[in-house]
Amino acid sequence: MPFTIDSARSIFPNTLSADAVPATIARFNQLSAEDQLALIWFAYLEMGRAITIAAPGAASMQFAEPTLEEIKKMSFPQQSQAMCDLANRADTPVCRTYASWSPNIKLGFWYRLGQWMEEGFVAPIPEGYTLSANAASVLQAIRNLDSGQQITVLRNAVVDMGFDTGKLAADQRVAEPVVPPQDMGQRTQVTIEGLDNPTVLSYMNNLNANDFEALIGLFAPDGGLQPPFRRPIVGSENILRFFKEECQNLRLMPERGVSEPADEGFTQIKVTGKVQTPWFGAGVGMNIAWRFLLNPEGKIFFVAIDLLASPKELLNFAR
Repeated sequence: MPFTIDSARSIFPNTLSADAVPATIARFNQLSAEDQLALIWFAYLEMGRAITIAAPGAASMQFAEPTLEEIKKMSFPQQSQAMCDLANRADTPVCRTYASWSPNIKLGFWYRLGQWMEEGFVAPIPEGYTLSANAASVLQAIRNLDSGQQITVLRNAVVDMGFDTGKLAADQRVAEPVVPPQDMGQRTQVTIEGLDNPTVLSYMNNLNANDFEALIGLFAPDGGLQPPFRRPIVGSENILRFFKEECQNLRLMPERGVSEPADEGFTQIKVTGKVQTPWFGAGVGMNIAWRFLLNPEGKIFFVAIDLLASPKELLNFAR
């Protein structure tokens, strides 16, 4: 029986993903808007002691600046209401504008608001504010995660705010300019212990070089990609948009891999390693598994990217 995207998702079923991450995000989403905003503030302050958050680039911020300046001119009560509207996913002009941004622009927006809260330009959390028992419990759950899982929770918390993106037209999406691919002479080549598959090696090398056009050429036209804790993205156009909007300047550091034959002439491959994002310091790497299913022509029919439950999962190749 030929593979489908849905059946491909079950390859290497013993891979243990970090289920604590979506569980913590679900608990966060059940909090009141006020508690959500306070928890983000407290968590970012606490994370700042151990995790370096990088300043966003000018390309990301140029789209957010008008909205940021609009909020800066508001009174403190108006600012607090605007942020609560974002957490409540209200239908307001600010929320609609926010919803149109790529994840990097949204992260830059909250980074700048955090700076302004510290500097007194944006309404701070009231002095002496105490989190509710539920919010304090969620904050403790975040503390218990490893650093890569923490940044995933906090990223998803703010990325999912604003007006419902599903109600926006495709032409309303706003993303920062795509960085040009790295010059050939400057590219480094990854090595993967136990694996020399050229498609998988090219996937890693092209993504590290921001060469998204070459990268999408590795996929079958009907191929799919499943980001962590999300539904698969299917089709070359949609996958290419994902790479351009969410994968610029990543650093993939694969370590080990295994290749096995699958049905119908397909090949299934699992690679484990780490990924660093441009938003956090070089000391923070997310433990990742890539589960590839290649068609008989060596094209990527499916790849799932899993945030792993623990560092020991980096060594787990069991079916």
